[in-house]
Amino acid sequence: MNDNAHNKFGRRGFLQGVAAVTGALSLSPPSTAGAGHGMPAAGASDFRSLPVPESGYQSLGPDEAGFVEALVNVMCPADSFTPNGVDCGLAIYIDRQLAGGFGKGERLYMHGPWKAGKPEHGYQLPLTPEQFFKAGIAAADEAAQQKLGRGFADLKSEEADTFLQDIAAGKIQDARLPLDSWFNELIYPLFVQACFADPMYGGNVGKVFWRIIGYPGLPAVHADDMVQSRGKPYPAAGHPKSIGDFS
Repeated sequence: MNDNAHNKFGRRGFLQGVAAVTGALSLSPPSTAGAGHGMPAAGASDFRSLPVPESGYQSLGPDEAGFVEALVNVMCPADSFTPNGVDCGLAIYIDRQLAGGFGKGERLYMHGPWKAGKPEHGYQLPLTPEQFFKAGIAAADEAAQQKLGRGFADLKSEEADTFLQDIAAGKIQDARLPLDSWFNELIYPLFVQACFADPMYGGNVGKVFWRIIGYPGLPAVHADDMVQSRGKPYPAAGHPKSIGDFS
């Protein structure tokens, strides 16, 4: 989303918030960009060495994939920090999660009764996360058609950004499902996970998000490293290690 968006969804505020919550700042420079702290921000030339994201979708159909690709590119635009969301593997991560146990609701109670719940009760629909995700895509795309005369994937970046903000704020309603919950409780968490999960799951291609917050990957859980690097830049943060690097 653009830099004028709400702090929760603007990517600069998003990166700062995640770094603070995960404790990555205790192992890295105070700035998420790292510029001026011994860890230069990634530049466009750095992206040439990134791996190519996996190809092919296991859950999303063509139209759904088009929606998700447009979505992640709006929420993660290409700039001096990262490539766009698709090139970072974010759409692939989301697809793989929907196709797996999470998307199929393997850990959810799915036998009802389906009574209306309060907001603090959390997810209360008789849909698996995959079904909820896809139903939300259909509802959001229909809302975009009604409101703006085009499907979501055909909107300009600024229009799509504002449209997502309105969904998150509950300004766009659908009689069939709660679109604000769909975005805030399913879409946005999956987006965050796609950015910062281990690259083996499809997102965070080339560990690009780990690099810009100075997160070292698996060494972050090493007790000695945590003690020695607390409050200081982690010496090897520019070359984080993933699960694949140790397998």
